[in-house]
Amino acid sequence: MFKDFRAESESPAYIQLKVYIETLITQGVMPLHHKLPSTRELSGLLGVSRTTVISAYEALERTGWIEAVKGRGNFVSRAAVHLNEPPSMIEWTERLGPQAFLSEEMDLMKHGIKWEKGMIAFTSIAPDERLFDMSGVKRAFLDRMALEGDVLLNYGYAQGYRPLMRYLMSYMKGKGVETSGKDILITNGFTEGFDLLLTAIGKRSGRILCENPTHQTAIKIMKLHGFEPVGVSMDRDGMNMDELKQTLDEGGFDLAYLTPSYHNPTGIVTSPEKRMELLRLLGEYEIPVVEDGFNEELRYSGAHAAPLIACAGTGNSVAYVGSFSKILFPGIRVGWIVADRKLIGYLESLKRARTIHTSTLDQALLYQYLHNGNFERYLKRARTEYKRKYELAVQGCTTHIPMKSMSGEGGLHVFVELDERLDARVILEDCRKLGVVFTPGDIFFTDGGGQHTLRIGFSRVPEERIEEGLRIIGSVVKEHVKALNFRASL
Repeated sequence: MFKDFRAESESPAYIQLKVYIETLITQGVMPLHHKLPSTRELSGLLGVSRTTVISAYEALERTGWIEAVKGRGNFVSRAAVHLNEPPSMIEWTERLGPQAFLSEEMDLMKHGIKWEKGMIAFTSIAPDERLFDMSGVKRAFLDRMALEGDVLLNYGYAQGYRPLMRYLMSYMKGKGVETSGKDILITNGFTEGFDLLLTAIGKRSGRILCENPTHQTAIKIMKLHGFEPVGVSMDRDGMNMDELKQTLDEGGFDLAYLTPSYHNPTGIVTSPEKRMELLRLLGEYEIPVVEDGFNEELRYSGAHAAPLIACAGTGNSVAYVGSFSKILFPGIRVGWIVADRKLIGYLESLKRARTIHTSTLDQALLYQYLHNGNFERYLKRARTEYKRKYELAVQGCTTHIPMKSMSGEGGLHVFVELDERLDARVILEDCRKLGVVFTPGDIFFTDGGGQHTLRIGFSRVPEERIEEGLRIIGSVVKEHVKALNFRASL
């Protein structure tokens, strides 16, 4: 025993010794109540320091593998012993509810195309980590920890970290939002914010009005809450208003979910005129609005249109869900909801009941980074880099891909509509064999359509590979069009 122990890897020697002794216990080499060698004896046997053995024993005791008996030594603990025969084996798939199966079915990370080394992947619309301002983040962390580190490591408040809340309310004022009568709740990104709103909303019709196509994660959350997303098709400047009026006349809706700026997946920016008409129509039908502030800062030219919540003025029908995930650092997972003060009060209670609060440390780090004046500098650099990639993507799609249309006025992606006879998933499979992947557009549609569409996310693709990847996609599309035309001519 112990003769085959070798401390070789980069991890601390005491951790390696701890794992080694755990293995001996689980294999039955050291049975229940077996006495371990003294720390002095074992250090001599293994040729390691006594401190290493003491540390390993202390770690084993903390995790219940051994028990220290005063004056007698260390013994294998009862907590480390397992039954020879398990009491039962549960078939968990028989115990799960419909939400578990539905979420697994719609899980793109599990069922989508897996990234392989060397691939040109147009599937992501996450920010490029090579742009992250690491020096600014480190400075912000040290600054905030020096000021109130002990507080930040304790429990926080469900509504959020006060300095960040004040900063974000001022930020929203800068977008033209009338904040009187409104309040803010900090969330774990957009997903928790939308989830809380759907949990809070009373289900009457069970239907949610949205653009068609729309954000796939939003579709997933709606369905998990038992809501039916009902989509209205998009024109070049936003929702088709005639179709919207007809849809509103056909039945009631519990709320509307809208992304007016750099819409995911189309990249369309709803015109100021349509924003006002949307609010007027939805107001007539007394339908509350959840506005997704997705990618709002990533404009590359021209003036940015005011968000719906700003257009609503002193009205309280719009709940705005914001996040810096597509601009700054998705790993921090900080988002926010600005909405009517009464609604925020209920959402705060829901938040407290579910997750207690968003990480105070993450909120404080983000606040200090913003407070230090880093955001505008970073945003200027990010816009420059992403604009260059955006222009390469637009040029590459236009040059290489035979398509019916393309949309995207900013942000981190463009949306391509191919010949209606084509199936983007079939094209994707052929492209994958050539080392290029993209996101098929059908996952964004509420009505099962969009088989001939695809989203090209360019944010994380190196500039020198964007044209190469789009050229490959274009060559595959051309082959499929050629085959279709040949069959049609027979």
